[in-house]
Amino acid sequence: MRFRRSRGNRNHSRYRLRTGLASAAAAALVLTGCGGSEAEGGDEIVVAIVSNPQMQDAITLQDEFKAQYPDIDVSFVSLPENEARAKITASVATQGGEFDVVMISNYETPMWAENGWITNLQDYADSTEGYDPDDFVPTIREALSYEGDLYSVPFYGESSFLVYRQDLFDEAGLTMPESPTWEDIRGFAEALNDPENDMAGVCLRGLAGWGEVMAPLDTMINTYGGRWFDEDWNARLDEPVVEEAVTDYVDLVQNYGQAGAATSGYGDCLTLYSQGNTAMWYDATAMVSAIEDPASSLVVGKSGYAPAPVKETESAGWLYSWSLAIPTTSNSKDAAWDFVSWMTDKEYIQLVGEEIGWERVPPGSRLSTYEIPEYAEVAEAYAEPTLDAMAGASQENSMVRGVPYTGLQFVGIPEFQDLGTRVGQQISAAIAGQQTVQEALEQSQGYAETVAESYQDGAG
Repeated sequence: MRFRRSRGNRNHSRYRLRTGLASAAAAALVLTGCGGSEAEGGDEIVVAIVSNPQMQDAITLQDEFKAQYPDIDVSFVSLPENEARAKITASVATQGGEFDVVMISNYETPMWAENGWITNLQDYADSTEGYDPDDFVPTIREALSYEGDLYSVPFYGESSFLVYRQDLFDEAGLTMPESPTWEDIRGFAEALNDPENDMAGVCLRGLAGWGEVMAPLDTMINTYGGRWFDEDWNARLDEPVVEEAVTDYVDLVQNYGQAGAATSGYGDCLTLYSQGNTAMWYDATAMVSAIEDPASSLVVGKSGYAPAPVKETESAGWLYSWSLAIPTTSNSKDAAWDFVSWMTDKEYIQLVGEEIGWERVPPGSRLSTYEIPEYAEVAEAYAEPTLDAMAGASQENSMVRGVPYTGLQFVGIPEFQDLGTRVGQQISAAIAGQQTVQEALEQSQGYAETVAESYQDGAG
């Protein structure tokens, strides 16, 4: 059994108490003011998370957490991705102290660790009985580390791949190649596009945001041979290969994509595919938890999974993890770790599988997840493609030319949140038909040149 450890006990022993799960879901609260504190008889912590389906599952399981940690009260700030990024970044960067736990990614983790904004979690992870940080998917663990130590721990990990309606392909006599190209995808989208019957040939993000439209588009730019900056930090968004990639993306979604593409984000494409309104979707591998869920999806068991489409490279996926970190400003770090470790350990995976469904298990964080017989059964179609995509997500495999930054679907510099958002706005406007791709990239190149100045000639 696991009970709440006494305050000041630094060995972080874990004991397990299995309890029944009440059916009521905890409400997601948007709070302001100070973060967690020592309250009479316990702790109060505030957790800021992204309102994706797997995170909402964690909120519904709070009765289980409360049963194990009765002296910790948890309140949630649950927001859409773009809003969550802005709110969390503003709070942590200004040392605002509103939150005790924040959901961030492998983009923020190393930079925020270097700045001293988030807590080193390595000792917590190593000394927590049964937590087993070595079980994390290696590429994800490395991406969430700074100078060899974990500064955030993965809730789920992902690369990107293509999901497609195998039944529609069969009916149309189409065969998905083992390694599809973007030219292949355009041909399939044209063949399967049927707007009169509410069927789009493909769904691609168009919503402005560095973590929205720019995520899949960046991987397309990479495989076409483009890049944000060259090795001397010269902005390169005006190169012909970048224009070619962006033009192909915009044309594809305008001609054969979903209605309202310019305002479609991850959640919108997830809904469209799950409800049977698009034949293909290129996006995060984490999609499988929802599209294979019989409680919410109409296409369970009808899909095939293929690697990210390529043009000039061996692979084209991204590497990403929604992870949990503890700001250094938290006054309740021990209680915060109790929550973080509960939400990211092996038993949480088991809990989700048993109480919600094995198709809802957060994927891509732990190797042991793929050894659970019940999960292996429901994940037979996508487990191997997911792990292959994550293992192959590297600049060596996915980019044509060298770059001075880390990241595949982002540039690992602090300025990228603003830069990526500005460029994303330009691309979204092009998708909406408000300007040409050339006009969008001319403006984007100017933004990139301004950022590049501080990194040139050793200035960065």
